[in-house]
Amino acid sequence: MNASSRSTVLSLGSINADFQVRVDQSPGSQETLLAHDFSRLAGGKASNTAWLAARFGHRSLLIGRVGDDDLADQALGPLRDAGVNIDGVTRAKGQQTAVSLITVPPDAKKQIVLATNANDHWDEPAMLAMEQLIGRTEAPAWLVADCEVPAAVVARAVEAACVRHIPVVLDPSFPDRVPADLLPQLDAITPNTSEAEALTGREIDGPEDAAWAARQLRERGVRIACVKLGDGGCVLDAGDGAIHVPPGDVQPTDTTGAGDAFTGVFAVALLEGLDPVDAAAWGVAAANLAVTGYGSKPAYPDREQVASMATRIRQNARCLDAEG
Repeated sequence: MNASSRSTVLSLGSINADFQVRVDQSPGSQETLLAHDFSRLAGGKASNTAWLAARFGHRSLLIGRVGDDDLADQALGPLRDAGVNIDGVTRAKGQQTAVSLITVPPDAKKQIVLATNANDHWDEPAMLAMEQLIGRTEAPAWLVADCEVPAAVVARAVEAACVRHIPVVLDPSFPDRVPADLLPQLDAITPNTSEAEALTGREIDGPEDAAWAARQLRERGVRIACVKLGDGGCVLDAGDGAIHVPPGDVQPTDTTGAGDAFTGVFAVALLEGLDPVDAAAWGVAAANLAVTGYGSKPAYPDREQVASMATRIRQNARCLDAEG
């Protein structure tokens, strides 16, 4: 898999200022918890996928909203440093930049409280600027969108991408912002199990249930459905039956941003011409490697690391349909 300087990844969605700490016990009691390893980071789903696209050698354009406050620099600084084009990021006057408050307990399963702030404040000039940017984008390109911005914004971005024949990958967080008529316009969708449950109305308990959910999403119009599993693997349905792509063997430190790593690298792999199963193996490898470090972007792997793990993961992929 080789990067091309002509290839473009457009990342539309949330841009956050992250405030993250480690705690020695899971939150939930009324007692004050002591924390350590405080970090101020750049976060958000679109921010993370844009950063990964640049890291993997592609032209990366970020589209989203920040506030007219000092937190905007925290959210955008690392992206500028990574070579992400942030011309598509506009300021929401009178709004604060979105903030994620993240605690990471000993089991590494992060808990996030998100104040959407500027992410949810789009005006007509901002949406027109978004449509114009997508309209100027030359192929080959993919749009990676998430639903941590208003549904109307995602719908207009997807429509603009379709006009330009730019394929779309959707991370359906939040799933209640995904209208049914959006699904037929998507080339790929990457829900986690809770999001897949919300989209299909059925509880998911294991790969077989995920295979059912992926098939349902395909029947509703999505070309490639990929359900991310809680253990770090995924179940993919691209039209030839459901494939279980297992996780790698890693010791998790922090699960923050792992799902974004999957979606970002999965989209990059599809852009570079990999078949869907190989692309899913790359996504799984990226997500697994991401949990071995603290924070999202600081823990994200490079191309060589992903390629090495993806080769091993792909060898263990199995067809669920063949096993009944």
